[in-house]
Amino acid sequence: MSSSQNTNNKASLLKWLPWVLLLLVLVAFIWLFTSMKSTSEATWEPPRTPPAEQQASEPVADTPAPISSYHNAVARASQSVVNIYTTQTMTEHPYMDDPVLRRFFEYHGGPSQEQGNTNLGSGVIVSEDGYIVTNAHVIEKADEITVAFNDGRKSRAKIIGTDPDSDLAVIKVDMTGLTPLGFRENPIRVGDLALAIGNPFGVGQTVTQGIISATGRTGLGVNKFEDFIQTDAAINPGNSGGALVDARGELVGINTVIFSRSGGSMGIGFAIPTSLVEQVMNALIKDGRVSRGWLGIEIQSQLRDPTQLETSTGVEVLNVIEGSPAAKSGLRVGDIILTIDGVEMTDANTLIQYVARKPPTTELNAQILRQGKNAQVKIMLEERPAQEPIDRPVVLQGENMDGMGGSIQGDQQAPMMSEAERDRMREELMKLFEQDSVTQ
Repeated sequence: MSSSQNTNNKASLLKWLPWVLLLLVLVAFIWLFTSMKSTSEATWEPPRTPPAEQQASEPVADTPAPISSYHNAVARASQSVVNIYTTQTMTEHPYMDDPVLRRFFEYHGGPSQEQGNTNLGSGVIVSEDGYIVTNAHVIEKADEITVAFNDGRKSRAKIIGTDPDSDLAVIKVDMTGLTPLGFRENPIRVGDLALAIGNPFGVGQTVTQGIISATGRTGLGVNKFEDFIQTDAAINPGNSGGALVDARGELVGINTVIFSRSGGSMGIGFAIPTSLVEQVMNALIKDGRVSRGWLGIEIQSQLRDPTQLETSTGVEVLNVIEGSPAAKSGLRVGDIILTIDGVEMTDANTLIQYVARKPPTTELNAQILRQGKNAQVKIMLEERPAQEPIDRPVVLQGENMDGMGGSIQGDQQAPMMSEAERDRMREELMKLFEQDSVTQ
């Protein structure tokens, strides 16, 4: 009985087994066809940042709640930003030495023998007892300086000291109880918010917003010592000497120049960082001048081929001034300075900035490459000798600047007529005077 039952079970199993296998094959075929079709129809998507990395890169707000206004930061900083008006008195108009032009100006009520020329700029209060930092070119050749405060008060100011090499200056008003602007302690970062406060075109105190576009900008040819913060916050003529602050209203730089084709802001402005401002400001207040370290060499950056994968760093010594600290240390022409105090000298400007920020009598440890061999040289810095001030064009108007077709601009007056235009005007006036004589 049991054997016949087992035989029937086996027979029924064998009867249904082909159908089960066929069903499994059909299911597998349908699944494979569906997956291939969905893969072919899928659209390409860009790589996505993992959620953990997205959270780590999110900007950190000043407060836990989202920021909808920077009123508090602006209110705190704006009371420390001032407008500066300078007057330069000309004892005689430059065209009054020509008898013909003098006759024309006298007849038609031209410029007087003594006239005032007013320029404008901005400044930042840095102490309660009246010290103000601004640009050196704002107060250059000024006979009288007037400071207008945010609360409507005005005061005359005197010059404490200027440093044309960095384009910074310190002036002082005879007032107390002022509100100085706090300096940011942490280094500014690319992407941080930036607010520019100043007096553009003399319209009054104005605030513009942007971000920090770059730091450590050099090679603009504006100052001898350059280490600029670049920002796209709108900076215009009149903003020079004003404040560049962060989202907390803390000072990060002094606005100085802009790159422009039109004369107005094009989103590329430059400010002097507070690290340099603090060094120069303290020196000017204490000594009335800035004392910088000096090596006494002429240098150039190592030539670099952008098509080569290997990069060459270091600064080549082209000339060693006799009796200079470099000469006393044994530095030679042809030496390549690789590092100073462990800091890599990537280019000539890096070396210039590093040495300039060191006080005299500082000993530097330089690693050099001489005839293919490494060597160590100790150099005792001396005080940088007085040099002829650079002819700092506050406006560098040009058709081409490093292929960009723009200009670096600050505040400048319109240029006077050329000699050719002056001669042509003189000839036309002579003809008019002759006609008047005949008519009379």
